[in-house]
Parts: sequence; C-alpha cells; structure tokens
Amino acid sequence: MSLRKYQAFVETVRLGSLTRAAQSLGSTQSRISHILADLEEEFGFPLLSRSRSGIQLTQAGKLLLPRMQAILQEDSALQTLARDIRQADSGTIRLGAFTSVAVHWLPGIIRDFQARHPRVELKLFNGDYADMERWLEKGEIDVGFVTLPAPGPVRTIPLAQDPLVVILPRGHRLCALEAIPPEELRGEDFISLLQDSAHDTHRALDEAGISPHIKFTTKDDYAILAMVEQGLGIAIVPQLLLKGHREDLAVRPLTPGVSRTIALALPHEGEIPAVEAFCRSVTAWLRENPQ
Repeated sequence: MSLRKYQAFVETVRLGSLTRAAQSLGSTQSRISHILADLEEEFGFPLLSRSRSGIQLTQAGKLLLPRMQAILQEDSALQTLARDIRQADSGTIRLGAFTSVAVHWLPGIIRDFQARHPRVELKLFNGDYADMERWLEKGEIDVGFVTLPAPGPVRTIPLAQDPLVVILPRGHRLCALEAIPPEELRGEDFISLLQDSAHDTHRALDEAGISPHIKFTTKDDYAILAMVEQGLGIAIVPQLLLKGHREDLAVRPLTPGVSRTIALALPHEGEIPAVEAFCRSVTAWLRENPQ
C-alpha cells in the first residue's frame, strides 16, 4: 500500500477535514476523498465516518491509525538517514592503520574530519602490514593505510613518500658515515619486524643483493627502536616512525635513497560517501601538514 495513502489518512484525521488535509498536502478535496476511498477498499472496511459534525474514526480506524503513524515516522527517519549518508553526515567507518600513521598522522586527521562530520563514527583497527592485507581481503575495514604496491585488488590513493633510514646505537662504527650504502650493512645483526611485515627492510636490502642476518624479530615497531638503543642490533625503519623519538639513536639515510609510498586502500567497488569524505580529509590534512 502506498505511503501516500497513509499520509492522506493520517493528515485528514489530524486536521479533522478533507479540505484542510488537501491544502496541507498540496492536493484537492476530491483527490483526497478518492485516495481514502481506495484505502478503505484495499483494507475491506471503513476507516472514517462522515457526518455534519465532521470526520470521525471508526473502531478499525482507531486501531490502524497508530500503525500508519509509525510507518510514516519510520519512512521519514529512513529518508533522513539516506540524506545524511549522501552528505557524509552519518554512518561508521572501519579504519585500518599501521603504527607510524596511527601515532603521527591519525590524531590530527581524525580531529579535522570529525570537526566537519561529527556524526560519523570512526572505528580504528591498529595493526601491521600483514593485518592490513588480511583486513582488506576479508572486507573487515572500509579503508586502510598501506604501502605500495597495495595488497590485492583494491583502489588506492597515494599519499606521501616516506624515506627509509638506518637506525644505529650511539657509537656504532657506521655512525661515522653521513649516508650508508647497503653493502656496508652486510654481516650486521638486524632487528626486524616479523617476516610478513618486514617488506621495507627486505626491499631495501634485496635491491643491493644483501641477505640480512636477523637476530631478533618483533611485531612492535617501537620495540625495534628500544632494542637498537640498547645496542642489540641495527634496523631499517621508515622515517615517520622516528618522529619525536631520536634522542638515543643515530639515524642515517641510505644511499642511494629508498622510500616507501604510503597510500589509502579501499576494498569496496562502490563509493561510500563517508569513506570518500574521510579520504578527502586525509589528503587535505597532508597538504596542510607536509611530512
């Protein structure tokens, strides 16, 4: 049954007059009368009684009125929600990010995004590269920060180049160099992320034909920094990870330089307005806060 018929019925009861209901709905009295007659025919019983004193609800009409009002209210809420989604003013975004982005980028990005879209809920998933690949593949996140090349068939938005650097304990022999050729790293003890998340380290060394001696592995980026500080080995890490944390480390660039490309990855084919708005906020924040 048409919502328009319910609306005509509810408005007629509210105003107590076919004429006033027609004016309220931008219609005519004859048209409203015809709509109500169709509604009664569909139900199979009268909903209104008409007399010189006005319009009265039948017993059946009294029973059905609250249900019709509820249906109209739900439809109004549905249309409002759909409008909010179109305007990126509602919904939930499941967001995946690895540590360096989660610590150094996301607080500012989220602050700016929520200032513009306060009713969008953000759910943050923090993990490593392997976690990101799995979440994207299974559709468990709506957008994720990745490094290129991206895992799987996803749409990507490149964001920034993040140089890879060598971190050393103070006093290490390589501290004497201003920049470190990869061949100088041969034979050194390395501290690394787990194999499925150590793409950056292995890419930098593979290009030089070096097979690193991995002494310790960890899932925690900041555990690598702490272990290097204690002289347990050296590491190759993204420069972003070191932001605000260099006091007890020596940091040297690689020569020739190597970097990772940080990007956003979106697993869904169709555009989700709130997710697209978040992506725009990310790129805008990076323009205003160059790394």
